[in-house]
Amino acid sequence: MKDIKIAMLGMVDQNGHPYSWSAMFNGYDKEAMEDCGYPVIPRYLEKEPDENFGIRGAKVTHIWTDDPADAIKVAKASKIDKIVEKCEDVIGNVDAVIIATDKGWEHVWRAKPFVEAGLPVFIDKPLADNVEDLKTFIGWVKNGAKILSSSSLRYVKEYIPYYLSTNELGELRYINMTMNKSWERYGIHALEPVYRITGPGYVSVQNTGDENNNILHLVHKNGIHVNLALIYDMAGSQLKIVGTKDSVCVPMKDSFYAFKTQLTKFVDFVEYGTEPYPFDETIELMEIIIAGIRSREEGGRKVMLEEIRKEVEE
Repeated sequence: MKDIKIAMLGMVDQNGHPYSWSAMFNGYDKEAMEDCGYPVIPRYLEKEPDENFGIRGAKVTHIWTDDPADAIKVAKASKIDKIVEKCEDVIGNVDAVIIATDKGWEHVWRAKPFVEAGLPVFIDKPLADNVEDLKTFIGWVKNGAKILSSSSLRYVKEYIPYYLSTNELGELRYINMTMNKSWERYGIHALEPVYRITGPGYVSVQNTGDENNNILHLVHKNGIHVNLALIYDMAGSQLKIVGTKDSVCVPMKDSFYAFKTQLTKFVDFVEYGTEPYPFDETIELMEIIIAGIRSREEGGRKVMLEEIRKEVEE
């Protein structure tokens, strides 16, 4: 199996993925990781045995961050050999790149050099949060670009039984998902696991909250009502699914499993060209994110998803 060289690119506030994701490939220096600035990262990494680190033949070999000082710290903590001065310097030296930033409005300019170079690119959630950038990504994929983007919650271990089947609950009527932080950056975390349960086909989105307290009501074509609550400083996340026969509440506990599975799917994508899910799903998810922003900015107006779809297809 060919060794795969990966560049970890970008680092923004409130997001320590360059540390944790690189560690899942390379292993990590325990003492240096304590200084990463994200106390939760060393705590969940230390729970894992040594054999859980490493993803086949793939390694993070290069690192670039927006602040050069961060790259030095990430490289030491996550055993990355090469720090580059410019992100484009990795072109020709790696097999794929990971853009480890979660601000959707930045992702086009961050991804552009690597898409043009023909490299497979994983982009942290959300892929895009506005129509024009989403159209750009769709155009790139139609022209053969290898782009993958998802929330790690797509792969939460505790949710897998309900991704496979909800038959024991009867016909689905209502789903609720809670999450902290903002809709723009974390809405996809609340949305994507729900989407895996319901499948595509959302009709409308209404956000009656504000920037720090986003409260959304989504309606699916099958008559399923979904509430997503993103309260900025809320602790924990929980999924509730209600059907005509039964209901269930499912907490998320194993972040390491979800993140590592997400990264493993990207390695499969790089090596074999295997798409873990259709890009059309990513498009609809981003349309919902965009509709949620628009609804909030327009005083809680119910936004029909067809409105966003027409703009994306223009």
